[in-house]
Amino acid sequence: MPGRERILRALRHDDGPVPIDLGGTGVTSMHASCVEALRCRFGLEQRPVKIVEPFQMLGEIEPDLCACLGSDAIGISGRTTLFGFANEGWREWRAPWGQVVLVPEGFRVRRDAAGDVFVYPGGDETLEPSGHMPAGAYFFDCVSRQQPLDYDRLDPEDNCEEFVPISALDVAHWRSEVARVKGDPHAVVASFGGTGFGDIALVPGPFLARPRGIRDVSEWYMALVENRDYVHAVFTRQCEVALKNLAVFAEIAGDVVDVLFVCGTDFGTQTSQFCSAATFEELYAPYYRRVNAWVHAHTRWKTFKHCCGAIRPLIPNFIEAGFDVLNPVQCSATGMEPKGLKRDFGDRIVFWGGGVDTQKTLPFGTPEQVRREVEERLRVFGAGGGFVFNTVHNIQARTPVENIVAMLETVHAFNRAGG
Repeated sequence: MPGRERILRALRHDDGPVPIDLGGTGVTSMHASCVEALRCRFGLEQRPVKIVEPFQMLGEIEPDLCACLGSDAIGISGRTTLFGFANEGWREWRAPWGQVVLVPEGFRVRRDAAGDVFVYPGGDETLEPSGHMPAGAYFFDCVSRQQPLDYDRLDPEDNCEEFVPISALDVAHWRSEVARVKGDPHAVVASFGGTGFGDIALVPGPFLARPRGIRDVSEWYMALVENRDYVHAVFTRQCEVALKNLAVFAEIAGDVVDVLFVCGTDFGTQTSQFCSAATFEELYAPYYRRVNAWVHAHTRWKTFKHCCGAIRPLIPNFIEAGFDVLNPVQCSATGMEPKGLKRDFGDRIVFWGGGVDTQKTLPFGTPEQVRREVEERLRVFGAGGGFVFNTVHNIQARTPVENIVAMLETVHAFNRAGG
């Protein structure tokens, strides 16, 4: 059965083999160090791994590795990275952990005496760095570059400078990407962008030269309480632009795309939520309803919501707002017990993730512990369809390759045995 059909069956909540996604999105992939280790383990050609998402230092999963993994999904994403430079003009760079990788030409960094690495927005070294990789780390954090604010004269347009009509360059990029994957036997997940309201990875504007408005993470969270009219004005403008851009993208992508990554805004911590269900309904849900309603009215795409943490109280709100898919299903967080999630929500939303814990089990457990956890999650989430296997968020740097292989072998053996 082609991968696309396996994914579509899961999206319809039909029983059948559990599909796999490893690499379809920026939250269902793996660190470049793991990509290199797997290429070696499977005897594939050894060459520097492309960093296709430099914020998290995610490596490209090329078709040969995708086949070895048995992944059923592939992704298409935007022309530029989170740091604002294009994914083009590849060159070698030695990462702090010693791996030689391929980075885009615009990946311009400075390493200080302590070993910290700083990356520049748009590759412009005359600007303040917008990303920081501490010494000993494996990915970047955003740097707060918020300018002094006059809170009596806040202008929502300052926080909307990135929400603009799709450019001719981007239209050409998307046409090329859609043509590249047209007819591919895998399901296609599109990360179009512009619909993640209040995504805290994007609020600091790491792709902007000199971001205006409320850009500090703590200041933004306070604004959700103290300046809700301002936030509503930002979201309203963002939504208006997003819907117009989605119309352009829909004309380009048509039925080639199967799933649209809508939102990466996190609402959960390890033990609780960043906001109440009432706050979600008042502040976020109106805009997500508009986006999801437009997608469902004009396309056959399913909509994908990423949200880490202990978000069980918010899942009914996500469903009511029109989301079809929930990822990453962080089962180690408070209240996120798999059997209860499947029992209460499994017929109304697709769980895309939750297959194995990436904080403890996969990086620090034994292969046998990995197998046990994966099999248990397959039996719970896979019952009756509505489940796409993926780890809980991306596979992290230096995860033992034998554990990743144990995970894969368990999924494939489960499917061969008919579940």
